[in-house]
Amino acid sequence: MFDDQRALVAHLMRRAGAGVTPAELDELAKRPYAEIVEDLINPTLDEGDDDLVFRYFPALANSDTPWPWSGRWIYWMANSDSPLREKMALFWHHVFATAWFKSEHGPSMPVHIQMFREYGLANMRVLLLELSRDPLMIFWLDNVESVKGAPNENYGRELLELFSMGVGNYTEDDIKAAAYSFTGWTFEQPIPLYPHGGYPARFVYRDDLHDDSEKEFLGQTGAFNGDDIIDIIVQQPATGRFIGRHLYNFFVKDEPGVSAWSVTEPGNPEAVAELASAFMESDGDLRAVMRVLFNAEWFKEARYQRVKCPAEWVAGAYKLSGKLSMPQPEMWNLHMTMGAMGQSLMDPPSVEGWHTGKEWIDGGTLMERINFASKLVSDPSTPGVQELVSRLQERGVSSPEELVEATLDFAGPLEVSDNTRAALLDAASEGGALSFDDEEAIESTGKRAAQALRLVIASPEYQFA
Repeated sequence: MFDDQRALVAHLMRRAGAGVTPAELDELAKRPYAEIVEDLINPTLDEGDDDLVFRYFPALANSDTPWPWSGRWIYWMANSDSPLREKMALFWHHVFATAWFKSEHGPSMPVHIQMFREYGLANMRVLLLELSRDPLMIFWLDNVESVKGAPNENYGRELLELFSMGVGNYTEDDIKAAAYSFTGWTFEQPIPLYPHGGYPARFVYRDDLHDDSEKEFLGQTGAFNGDDIIDIIVQQPATGRFIGRHLYNFFVKDEPGVSAWSVTEPGNPEAVAELASAFMESDGDLRAVMRVLFNAEWFKEARYQRVKCPAEWVAGAYKLSGKLSMPQPEMWNLHMTMGAMGQSLMDPPSVEGWHTGKEWIDGGTLMERINFASKLVSDPSTPGVQELVSRLQERGVSSPEELVEATLDFAGPLEVSDNTRAALLDAASEGGALSFDDEEAIESTGKRAAQALRLVIASPEYQFA
């Protein structure tokens, strides 16, 4: 059996980041669990060696496509000392889904994601205010067209329906009031793309285009502006419940799609209620909500009950293999690699985002996932495989049974079914006992360790976080 403290910390790091290396896990497991949570929810905003990324990945000089920026983001998911900062950014990208395919304005995409990285654990008011001032979102939901006398309702509608409260907690009149309140929230038209490439867009508030008439919104009356609307939204119990369910779905256990929430109860109503209470009691402090989530027993018990999304899968595979400790030219291809798995970062299919859970897996996407991750550990000289071999030698592993157990521990620790374990053992038994007697024996053990790790990665259980 695996050490429970070690398995619990590994579970936390899979959910709060892209996983953890065995060496990192060894050190973290020595610390109190609640102390690790505090470090995670209080990340540094230091960009670390981002200059290194730009130096060794010059494709970032081209900001007119999300491809290189997807690669950079995966690099930071796999290497950041503040993993929850990257995971919260990915979470909010799922919730506030905004895509390059409409704007086709490359410079706005990394700025949009950076906003999530900076404010993803802030107060909900701050995050929604930054979102409402974001040029990419303003263009995506047509608020650039929303002016006094001719408001566009798209942003007001999605702010209530998908971003904060959910269907059934507001009226059409509330949508109209929100739309009127956000009139005049727009951006400077950036310099044209050609001939010098993309230039950034900047938020501007046009008072002459704002409707300053009295409005009624969610039972309150006043000459509201957009920030007033946000303040009222965060005060609503429905917002705490809705954000709590989003957090539960992403960090704890797969739920039905958000479009079904108005007619489908949460899988764990008590957990969502606990998160909603934390939201309301802290006045929308997302850090306080995440503290409750990670320390809850229902979180600790929900191991391997979420299908990894492609971004988690790719970043986690790099984390396990150790093959992205430095920026690599192959980062350019990761946008399409994840797209083949069903998730093009920075280019979700609609404002509703991606359909998650079991919908990540079908015959084609499963093959893409397994082929990608297996290739990363197919070479015995891969850092991750070398680390596994070193651990096998330190522990004096010799039998196929011990090889299977050590590999499952290395990749997880991962609990698997009897059928999966039997299949792993059958493969590991080919070649008999392991040996470290000489270079030839060590080389043979390296090949068998790589094969064992490939098969673990291909197991049904490894698809889950």
